[in-house]
Amino acid sequence: MGSPVEEAAPPTDDPAAGAPRADGHAPPEPSPGLPAEAVVDLDAISGNAGVLRGRLGGAQLMAVVKADGYGHGAVPAARAALAGGAAWLGVAHVHEALALRRAGISAPVLAWLLTPGLDLTAAVAADVDLSVAAPWSLGEVAAAARVTGRTASIHLEVDTGMSRGGASPALWADLLDAVAGHVAEGSVRVRGTWAHFASADTPGDASVDAQLEAFSGAVAVARARGVDPGLLHHANSPAALFDPRARFDLARCGIALYGLSPAPHVASSVQLGLVPAMTLTARLAHVRSVPADAGVSYGLTHRTPRATTLGLVPVGYGDGLPRHASSRPGGGGAVLVAGRRRPVLGRVCMDQVVVDLGGEAPAPGEPVVLFGAGEAAGRPAEPTAQDWAEAAGTIAYEVVTRIGPRVPRRWTGGTA
Repeated sequence: MGSPVEEAAPPTDDPAAGAPRADGHAPPEPSPGLPAEAVVDLDAISGNAGVLRGRLGGAQLMAVVKADGYGHGAVPAARAALAGGAAWLGVAHVHEALALRRAGISAPVLAWLLTPGLDLTAAVAADVDLSVAAPWSLGEVAAAARVTGRTASIHLEVDTGMSRGGASPALWADLLDAVAGHVAEGSVRVRGTWAHFASADTPGDASVDAQLEAFSGAVAVARARGVDPGLLHHANSPAALFDPRARFDLARCGIALYGLSPAPHVASSVQLGLVPAMTLTARLAHVRSVPADAGVSYGLTHRTPRATTLGLVPVGYGDGLPRHASSRPGGGGAVLVAGRRRPVLGRVCMDQVVVDLGGEAPAPGEPVVLFGAGEAAGRPAEPTAQDWAEAAGTIAYEVVTRIGPRVPRRWTGGTA
């Protein structure tokens, strides 16, 4: 069995010590003239980076800003994370790393998802670290290094049991021998060795122990074959927060950086001292009264049990709102209007969703919060991305990352 869950830090007056930063302020409103807007609090991202950095002991923090910073904006999120204490940035694809470089960000950046035939010369020239997990990727990185006349920095990925990326144990020694040859040639240098957990969000899961053991073995093999493994990193957000053994030299944190718990069944954002950074806002587009037994939205899957008022919110699955959060017996999505939660009625449509205003009649244009920081910002009635995830049967990662480009972003905070 793995180690027990590490307790979340108790609330204090110091945000860096893990206390929720409850400000009690009203939620942000969408900018005038916009039907909807995602407002991203960069101070929350910086604060979350500080909380994570404080939990890592001597390990460094890699802020993961792939997928446009989980929908929050990669460049502003990266700058906010670095201001909060992150030392590294991590992305999936090379073009994401190059976008950071074009924005003037010079911090170490690792891109870990390569495909054969990708032109890597720009990445090597821009001092982007690249992950290598097979002879073909090693060869292509080394070739790009020769073209640029630079030594490429690589991180060796080993599969410790997830069966996704990384060199398999059977091929690890051969890869190391090839790496040693390229290091001697001067085309590459090993800056790190890494792997990824499958079930770190379930503390005590036997797979965590097995992967840690496999990682230690792979590192020992590297050293035995004359390859310096460099910085060791295996931890994602849940491992960084809950398992000190997994932190090594560097921890890659994504979802926790944006204030969402990586394991809400273990500890909430509030318990972890994290503040959700994104607030999805809109304005009511229409308000109407309906009688009892009125059918609502496509398929008329919901019928009003009594006379009520309905509000039309101009956000739908075309904007990334999960259709699976349509109303059903026992649950569904909800929004905040005029200080109260209002449940979604019927199916979430491509561009809009209907909510029950309970007989009240706020005017069209009234601000709506689909999700925000909620209790972590002193607004307990406000729905969160986690609430929408539970309503849709998914994870909060997906909720924030899928908010699409049709929804403008606005950044607030000290680094905006």
